[in-house]
Amino acid sequence: MKEFRVPYETMKTVFQQVLQKHGFSTEKARQCAKVFAYNSLEGIYSHGVYRFPRFVEYTLKGFVKPDAVPEKIHSAGAIEQWTGNLGPGMLNASFCSNRAMEIAHNNGLGCVALGNTNHWMRGGSYAWQAAKQGYVFIGWTNTEQNMPAWGAKQSKLGNNPLVIGVPWKNEAIVLDFAMTQFSYGKIEATKIKGEQLPFEGGFNREDQLTKNPQEILETMRGVPIGYWKGAGLSLLLDILATILSAGLSSHQLSRQEAEYGVSQVFITIDLKKLSNYPSIENSITAIIDDFKSTQLIHPDSPVKYPGERVVKVRQENLNWGIPVDKTIWNKILAM
Repeated sequence: MKEFRVPYETMKTVFQQVLQKHGFSTEKARQCAKVFAYNSLEGIYSHGVYRFPRFVEYTLKGFVKPDAVPEKIHSAGAIEQWTGNLGPGMLNASFCSNRAMEIAHNNGLGCVALGNTNHWMRGGSYAWQAAKQGYVFIGWTNTEQNMPAWGAKQSKLGNNPLVIGVPWKNEAIVLDFAMTQFSYGKIEATKIKGEQLPFEGGFNREDQLTKNPQEILETMRGVPIGYWKGAGLSLLLDILATILSAGLSSHQLSRQEAEYGVSQVFITIDLKKLSNYPSIENSITAIIDDFKSTQLIHPDSPVKYPGERVVKVRQENLNWGIPVDKTIWNKILAM
């Protein structure tokens, strides 16, 4: 793999130009381009620069509708149901996160369930979005079937990423994880780099656990986190996303020619409504300080809280540019 570095502003400009060329308005192209470039800036290349070509492909095939916007179909107190009308997934998700915060501002807690939408790319983006405004965020999405139940041969579950974010100081603590040991974006990015996964990430055709990303992509049998526990959590996330949004389930998504029309849930909590709000930051700091005080197995490998690495990578990539495979970048330039 031959990598070179692309400045953040250059990457964002190129993405916007490509999207405008393929039917996006200037403003929507700008918003989508910022998401892909910023994900890459923060080191989430699997849902940034490496995912961008597929997003354009899905737009050309009609799975992503550039002009579509979400519509509310039902409300009940602090819960609302919306349809995404197959609009750009990251724009729909950002909108619904904001709407959940509006509801939480009035009620303490807000929940927006969204059906008929597209891949939200990096789910952690919406936790950071909420945390920057002082809100706790809990959200998840279902996916096509790409993970077997523990002990099963066939993939009947999605890897259904779950995101939890809490504001802290000027940043946030953000846990963003798929129910497979590695997201398929990470597996694909590892394949592009010609590398092996650091741990077994799925099953090969001989039903053996493997670190080889190509073998996992061939079977679409990523190993569940926590084995049977991750499989059970995935099932419940799919059930909840489906019934709350009145949308499609993982098994319905897998009957289509591609993954589109997914179901998602966005929950926010307004910390300012809590009686202990003035002391919350000190409470979190005490927890993190204790977490960091642990004795290390390897002194040169400190423990990190979820989201900590992002801050460091963001600054490095701002200073030096975003690392990109030349072949992928040339493909994007030619779109």
